[in-house]
Amino acid sequence: MTRLSRTPRVSVLLPFKFDTAFTYEAEAMLAPGTLVRVPLGSRMVVGAVWDEPADAAVKAKPVAELLDFPPLPETLMKFIDWVAGYTLARRGDVLALGLKEALLAAPPKRAKHFAFGGADPALPGPALSHSQSLAADALRAAVAVQTFSVTLLDGVTGSGKTEVYMEAVAEALRQGRQVLVLLPEIALSIQFLERFLARFGARPAAWHSELTPAQRRETYRAVAQGRADVVVGARSALFLPFPALGLIVVDEEHESAFKQEDGVMYHARDMAVVRAKFCSSPAVLVSATPSLESVENAAAGRYKKLDLPARHGGATMPAVHAIDLRADPPERGKFLSPRLVAAMRETLQRGEQAMLFLNRRGYAPLTLCRTCGHRISCPHCSAWLVEHRAHARLICHHCGHTVQKPARCPSCEAENSFVPIGPGVERIAEEVAELFPETEALVMASDIITGPAQAQDAASRIERREVGIIIGTQMVAKGWHFPHLTLVGVVDADLGLAGGDLRAGEHTVQMLHQVAGRAGRAEAPGTVLLQSFAPEHPVIAALLSGDLPEFLAQEAALRRPGHWPPFGRLAALIISAAEERLADQIARDLARAAPRGPGIEVLGPAPAPISLLRGKFRRRLLLKTSRDIAVQPLLRTWLAQLDIPRAVRVDIDIDPVSFM
Repeated sequence: MTRLSRTPRVSVLLPFKFDTAFTYEAEAMLAPGTLVRVPLGSRMVVGAVWDEPADAAVKAKPVAELLDFPPLPETLMKFIDWVAGYTLARRGDVLALGLKEALLAAPPKRAKHFAFGGADPALPGPALSHSQSLAADALRAAVAVQTFSVTLLDGVTGSGKTEVYMEAVAEALRQGRQVLVLLPEIALSIQFLERFLARFGARPAAWHSELTPAQRRETYRAVAQGRADVVVGARSALFLPFPALGLIVVDEEHESAFKQEDGVMYHARDMAVVRAKFCSSPAVLVSATPSLESVENAAAGRYKKLDLPARHGGATMPAVHAIDLRADPPERGKFLSPRLVAAMRETLQRGEQAMLFLNRRGYAPLTLCRTCGHRISCPHCSAWLVEHRAHARLICHHCGHTVQKPARCPSCEAENSFVPIGPGVERIAEEVAELFPETEALVMASDIITGPAQAQDAASRIERREVGIIIGTQMVAKGWHFPHLTLVGVVDADLGLAGGDLRAGEHTVQMLHQVAGRAGRAEAPGTVLLQSFAPEHPVIAALLSGDLPEFLAQEAALRRPGHWPPFGRLAALIISAAEERLADQIARDLARAAPRGPGIEVLGPAPAPISLLRGKFRRRLLLKTSRDIAVQPLLRTWLAQLDIPRAVRVDIDIDPVSFM
């Protein structure tokens, strides 16, 4: 017979790869959320007391220390449990997204503080137009009632969406509640911080990967203590310990960058809605090009919808034209058509700025031997190496493998035979330098502008008009406000339309519409030129007409009959192993054990589009169900039938965005 202990026992969840909480003895019962240090094997680790019964029968070690730190809020603990259940991730892995021992260290007594709050909601905001005022009133009302709701703020580029949702932020601050604003990229926080400072007289706290350890510790503590009244951050900010979260804003809600693609695979937009629900707070989703998921939720009445159909302050939407590269091709060996070059020349002569957009980093996407056709590929991934002349290297954009461009072809041994094929932004910059040698050009790409400081410097140079031509990847496609930028040229509007990605058309329309929206945001009108070999394509046609709702209606009509999202549910199983035979075997075993029934379909197994990644062979299966079927129970039952060897990894991606 097991002897039961009378010493108080608590369950402690640890931020490691465990799904269950561990039982420990305590001198007294501890409130859920209390942060403690406990023994785990031979080491001491930090964990959180969890609100679930402790095991009275197991042999338990004592809690070593109670940490002098605010307990995790109950709403955060419920959120962590929910995210784990939805994504089928281990609860400890989800907890680790927001709890790390390094964040809990007390700052030195003389440490500089990074997050004091101090935003003043009483400061007057900018004058709003009639439509802006109506939208701002609706958002203020949603915050004032302190209940859960979701509002989609749909406004054209330059319509003042940020100024409108700032009024909701002001209302939350008046109530003494905290605010979280999620942005898809760190670089976008630069201009947001300046606009916030101008509106509220103080900067918000920032949360992203570029913070120093000391900044992260102080910001984390300030959030937990309620001193950080507004946080602007990347997706991981969702897991900060806000004790009084009263509003969540997801700016650029359509962005695929909100999807975490490894580890705990979650979509920050969707999880923001869940966190707001646990906090009884409103969530505001903001975009000029809303996702089909959000549009359908609004159409079904699950979300409220507010529209800002016109640009603010008399600015007009840019005129969009296609350049048919079949009829008006660039010169041989070049990538900018004569019509685009002429438009750039006229723009610069007026003292205005031009932007060239190409969503491809580096100098050239492919390097091959002109003698034998040998292509230089990554030894660890099924991908070509991309030439980056700025670094004098060939780089794999998937695993980071780098080499120097060989002087001799390893296949035919021809010397100096490698040539670049196709353009990246560096190659476009080279062409621009030849065409406009007197004009300063600036390249904005994630491998060149790697943090907020560099983004701030780039934005300042553009605003001071030290730069005449901006050349960029998707980094320049959203959020930026450059009043003297009047021309946008899209070098390859067809890029992204090929392949079998479910959302390829939707994502391309969103990205190109966003980059087009950088033009003509002030008094001077804007022009957008799209270089394309297929200007009759529905995506190009939608951009020319500007009728994005009609394009989304067509997308919905294509997806609805086959129960593709958002009219059905998807879950991907990604099998990876160092041995190709083993990856194939487990993929086949999973296929044989796949669930079956009405409204259930399993596609695959098949090699992933990137079938070799970081030295691991990858296979994929896709579970597709009708919307009324929950995929999580099916997946649990499915995976429980197999004994997956340790040499094989099976990742589960609920609601996949990427199919690579």
